[in-house]
Amino acid sequence: MKALVKTQKGKGFIEIRDVPEPRPGPGEVKIEVAACGVCGTDLHVWHDQFPYWPPVILGHEFAGTIVELGADCKRARVGQRVVGEPHTRACGQCYLCRTGNIQICAEKRSPGWGIDGAMTRYICHPEKLLHDIPDGMSFDQAAMVEPTANTVTDVIERAKITAGDFAVVIGPGPIGLLAAMVARAAGAREVAIIGTPGDVDLRLPKAKELGFTQIINIGQTNAGEAIKDLTRGVGADLVIECSGSPRAIPGTVDLVRKMGKICVIGLTGNRNVEIPWDKFCFKVVDIIFNLSTSYTSWDRTISLIHKGLVPAEKLITHRESIDNWQKVFDDLEKLKGLKALLHP
Repeated sequence: MKALVKTQKGKGFIEIRDVPEPRPGPGEVKIEVAACGVCGTDLHVWHDQFPYWPPVILGHEFAGTIVELGADCKRARVGQRVVGEPHTRACGQCYLCRTGNIQICAEKRSPGWGIDGAMTRYICHPEKLLHDIPDGMSFDQAAMVEPTANTVTDVIERAKITAGDFAVVIGPGPIGLLAAMVARAAGAREVAIIGTPGDVDLRLPKAKELGFTQIINIGQTNAGEAIKDLTRGVGADLVIECSGSPRAIPGTVDLVRKMGKICVIGLTGNRNVEIPWDKFCFKVVDIIFNLSTSYTSWDRTISLIHKGLVPAEKLITHRESIDNWQKVFDDLEKLKGLKALLHP
């Protein structure tokens, strides 16, 4: 079968290869992949900026249909439409696993970087990590569950956004726009979105198309002053930092109210960040750091997308075969796309 493979360590080294079809082991199912999303992680692996174990098939945001069961499967059935949590190879023994936090187990090896992923025709995946796709949900919608579940974990479960909150999202990329939609679905009275001049052509217009009216371009407007005006001088209840920009992160303190919350989602790419520590202290701010998805976020996310409360599929700008991966990756890097799905 044809697969998109990171063949060795270093920048580049991605190519289409013919690889053997996998066979499911005990407790695993074989899934025919219908769609696989391109994540920032895939781009980071391309550029040698994320841990990975080559040769490895890329892709972890997948949806598909079970076509074969391995031994010891208890609930799965052939023909079942599913998505899967990417928390494979968690050890099950460490204190994180034992407290239900397998998503940050040090031994975890997710599809797409730790083990073979879904940018191919078939993937084998543990039955225990699967979630059903409801009738009426398309595979394209389902392929958006994993990235959306990140924002549900971060904004709803960890930052605990409250109905009536004023929220600010910094960085209107795919995760930022998903976070904004999740915040709105959770009852935020307003969600302001902050972007840069580089976001003017695609990202900020998409935010407007999604129904967000408070859109701030820092090339034209002082974000801190704008948020003060919108909140009568109080500041935002919740600031959701999705840009990962070392220039933007220190300014979150100027947007949040005293005793407000900052939800950290964006990664800096290992760049250091200098922050005005005392300003954060005097505002008595809660800062919530996040990584990956909880078990409980997946069914919540599936429901939010299925019911149209979070129309995640509206972020899809590219639907291509894996043969066209290079153009897709290039477009995403150049901000000419938001979310891309590859179809095997």
